[in-house]
Amino acid sequence: MMHWLDLTLPSPAWNLACEEALLDQCENGGPEVLRVWEAESPFVVLGYGNRLDEWVNRDACHRLGVPILRRCSGGGAVVQSHGCLNYAVVLRADKHASLASIPGANHWIMERQRQAVELALRNAASRSAAAAPLVGSVRICGDTDLAVQGRKCSGNAQRRHSQSLLFHGSLLWGLDVNLVTQCLRGPPRQPPYREGRNHADFLINLPVAADLLKTCLRTVWGASESTTQWPEPATAALVAGKYATDQWIYRW
Repeated sequence: MMHWLDLTLPSPAWNLACEEALLDQCENGGPEVLRVWEAESPFVVLGYGNRLDEWVNRDACHRLGVPILRRCSGGGAVVQSHGCLNYAVVLRADKHASLASIPGANHWIMERQRQAVELALRNAASRSAAAAPLVGSVRICGDTDLAVQGRKCSGNAQRRHSQSLLFHGSLLWGLDVNLVTQCLRGPPRQPPYREGRNHADFLINLPVAADLLKTCLRTVWGASESTTQWPEPATAALVAGKYATDQWIYRW
């Protein structure tokens, strides 16, 4: 049974570290978990292997007071802030045949994410003139993006252990895209469907409230068991030894 954890912690480093701690917990026999959270204030997150100055406008981040952090999974740099709903699904790879490979996991999980966004748009369409035209347009693009009408609304990445995996990403519903334009450079690697567009022309906010997105994620994943438990000591250790350290953040 998958657990549902709606938990936003007080700092960027703690929120990122919690996801790795949940993965480690699952690897050691803990439950499968679907966690959601949303940042209180802006910060930038580098992918595991990103070179900071290739992806991020460091001077702009410092001028705007936007911290820079790094996550444990791949993918590109992103801006986190209010209006960006984050999810993390932690799964036992040995319980799902489709999760045996990275491409298989991408396809299997992204199809569920596509279904969740489609469900949210359909539910919102009766109350939102902006949502109705987007119904039926949700597509998986690139390796792990979701797009509506060809514009990106969700980016995702994964981290694997031997018996379990973390797949996490963001759903944009009210993000200040201007902040993305200021803090991030044009990505050095781009999926073909981007067609060279800048951040403002490429990204789109879903016209769906965060609570509805949460409900639809929980429905599609069957996360019926609510929990308030999370691996706090392990998270604290990861913050102190990794996520809050310059050695980790500025490693590339």
